[in-house]
Amino acid sequence: MTMHWVNLLSRKRLGSDRPLTESTLRTDFQRDFDRIVFSSAFRRMQDKTQVFPLSRIDYVRTRLTHSLEASSIGRSLGTLVGEQVIARHRLKDFEASDFGDIVAAACLAHDIGNPPFGHSGEDAFRHWAREADYGKRRVQVLSGSEREDFLSFEGNAQGFRILARLQNPDNPGGLQLTCATLAAFTKYPRESWLGGSQYHEVGAKKFGFVAEDIPLFEAVAEAVGLLRRDPGYAFWSRHPLAFLVEAADDISYRVIDIEDGFRLGYLSLPQVEDLYRALIASPGQLDRRLSRIGDGKGRVEFLRAKVINEAINQSMACFLDNEEAILGGHQIQPLMELLPKREAMDRLIEVARERIYCAPEVVEVQAAGFQVIWDLLERFIQALDDLSEHGEAAPRSRMLAYLVPSQFKSGRGERAQGFYPRLLSLTDFVSGMTDSYAVSLYKKITGISLPGK
Repeated sequence: MTMHWVNLLSRKRLGSDRPLTESTLRTDFQRDFDRIVFSSAFRRMQDKTQVFPLSRIDYVRTRLTHSLEASSIGRSLGTLVGEQVIARHRLKDFEASDFGDIVAAACLAHDIGNPPFGHSGEDAFRHWAREADYGKRRVQVLSGSEREDFLSFEGNAQGFRILARLQNPDNPGGLQLTCATLAAFTKYPRESWLGGSQYHEVGAKKFGFVAEDIPLFEAVAEAVGLLRRDPGYAFWSRHPLAFLVEAADDISYRVIDIEDGFRLGYLSLPQVEDLYRALIASPGQLDRRLSRIGDGKGRVEFLRAKVINEAINQSMACFLDNEEAILGGHQIQPLMELLPKREAMDRLIEVARERIYCAPEVVEVQAAGFQVIWDLLERFIQALDDLSEHGEAAPRSRMLAYLVPSQFKSGRGERAQGFYPRLLSLTDFVSGMTDSYAVSLYKKITGISLPGK
């Protein structure tokens, strides 16, 4: 069995029964990109952590700028691959830009489900579900994927949920993106619990949708022809373009986190030049151009651009060399592990962990952010439980419930009769907060600060 590009590039929109229109200068995949850009969830990423939480330095990248940069890389990578795939398979009804637009849109949204404070925030959700008094008590009564959705809370699954349900919730299918873009976005096309089965491929490392959203992803998988990996559980092989989305993200944060580290003084110019030059095929040819760049900032930016270009070309070659295995669902490694310069690329991560990610300004705020998320979850679940189970609840619970926007309570939240939908309401609410709003709300409900003070 194999996947076929004609199906994989499906323009069918999730939740929409409208017939497909004839292709225009503004394609369906470009419309996907625009819908994501103009969504409120995308705008909130301007105040969500990439590496440096709540930074007061304008230069530092946020989730928004990271997503834009990854999208730019993804567009180039997808277009280059698309040109070769179209020629190889003699695809008549597609352009190379279609591949680039799908990957660009998926990259643009790849972090849209991340909670406040990045990976520290994800850890706070998981730890709360396992250890907190109310969190643990509520999650323990669930089973299967409903339980694992919270024990292993995953920003990727929350991202699919935002795109396919929460953003424009009155629409079936949320933003109603094309199934091709949604499938390429879903790097981990599986539910959270697989009954103890062990899969070692890259697409099974995490999960990509919560139990409530399985029917939505089933519709996506059917439309694009993904291969089912397990007959008893919701688990499919990756969409081939998901490998390019992952590669664009990896290239972006690995290379650019080093540049940020230099700008903030954690790495010296010689250190950065050595790291970047190791990734360039013929670094000696750059010396004449570098000799004309007098400042360190300019030298780093020039080398960063060259490294990204090199990584894009290597990733394209790796994808095309392994296309048959990818289409057959047999590719178990990410493209980054196949690059000729893999060791030099891995070195970027090692240095970032040693010198940047453990910086005091990063760790201190992440630790505080962990506590903020934990406390918000614990306080709001008590309020929602109180209202749902006792109706006329204590004044404190009513006041807290008023702070939950109506879209997270309609049909769920305080009126929900089950713990699972109530917990989903809670995690939808808290994970959608920006870093600043989460801190501000935490201060207000704990009495650390008062409105207007």
